[in-house]
Amino acid sequence: MNFVGPILAFAATAVLIILLRPLAIAVGLVDVPSRRKTHSGDIPLIGGMAIFVGSLVALATQSSLGQTGVIISTPLPAFFAAAFVLILVGAWDDYADLPPVIRFLAQIVACLIMIFGGNTVLTDVGQLNIDGSVFNLGWMAVPFTVFACLGVINAMNMCDGLDGLSGSLALIALLGLGIANTLWGSAGHQHLIVVFAACVISFLMFNLRTLWRPKAWVFLGDAGSMLLGLTLSWLAICLSQGEERVISPAAALWFLMLPVYDAVAMMVRRLLKRQSPFRADREHLHHIFLMAGFSVGESVTLMSGIAVAGVVIGLGGVYLEIADSVLAAIFLVGGILYYWVIRRAWRVMRFLRRSICRRSAADRRNTSDRRDGGKSDYAGPERRSGADRRQQPIRRTGDDQVF
Repeated sequence: MNFVGPILAFAATAVLIILLRPLAIAVGLVDVPSRRKTHSGDIPLIGGMAIFVGSLVALATQSSLGQTGVIISTPLPAFFAAAFVLILVGAWDDYADLPPVIRFLAQIVACLIMIFGGNTVLTDVGQLNIDGSVFNLGWMAVPFTVFACLGVINAMNMCDGLDGLSGSLALIALLGLGIANTLWGSAGHQHLIVVFAACVISFLMFNLRTLWRPKAWVFLGDAGSMLLGLTLSWLAICLSQGEERVISPAAALWFLMLPVYDAVAMMVRRLLKRQSPFRADREHLHHIFLMAGFSVGESVTLMSGIAVAGVVIGLGGVYLEIADSVLAAIFLVGGILYYWVIRRAWRVMRFLRRSICRRSAADRRNTSDRRDGGKSDYAGPERRSGADRRQQPIRRTGDDQVF
């Protein structure tokens, strides 16, 4: 294993965050605190740009030194071209608040670059036919791939509601995919996995709340959350397709379990209420934990634990050679259970407060007050998008938008 790439990626991301932070503050690429925000000061939204440039510098340097060898066959130029589209539009949206249709079109363009430029496409969904044979998508391969990637990209964007949450979930998925590739794959995609994991770890050093830093120093922004979603989509497809696939498509779902569950449950819930699926609310899982009395750090830790459980199930399914139909069926049952919990969010909140959280009696009496819209000191998503960040009135929250 060559450690030059990940070390360079880690260092480059950290240096870029330090250098870009004052520049972002100067130009106004920041998230401004308000009555629904708990962070102090203007927080720069440059995490995604630092991860993108850090990973690009690391991989380009390795390639120039002739140290990548085995990843020459990996269509990295197409990946970074697709990522650049999302970084550019995401940063623009972070600053100027673009219409959802522009973000949506940018995501489609990035997916098409991935498909036609990188030949990264879902050609089948595994052995899901009744006779146990592979279910080929045929002419549906391209539209299904676009649909799946859009789902993952926006699922990661929706998870970016707490300090360290989206980065932690992405890191867990990357480590899981890296373990699978190490055990059963080749070195073809390992450099990309390890380099991006190093970049995310470096970012989390500035984004997670710690004993010595109670608030995040930088945020991902829409650019960063979309970049992480694209990266996970790319790797999940690459490792689950072809004759030498590392994992099955059904197992790949488990590596992305929590973001996928949360996004699908949100869409279904809003549609059943005859509301726009793009309408923001405060019933994501991380909101439930916060309303239950957990701190931001505790919420991130608990959700990371759930994500780790999903990765373990995915790895176990591949190792034990569990049939794709069984893995997919269990994933579906888990999704239904997740939706049942989210539909009863307030009831689950009260249960968690009584049985898990040890809070004061006065705090427990405030439960009923929280039901009237969750008007607590951490009632909404932690970040907003675009021009809204520089204004006090709050009408929408970028991280709860689908696009």
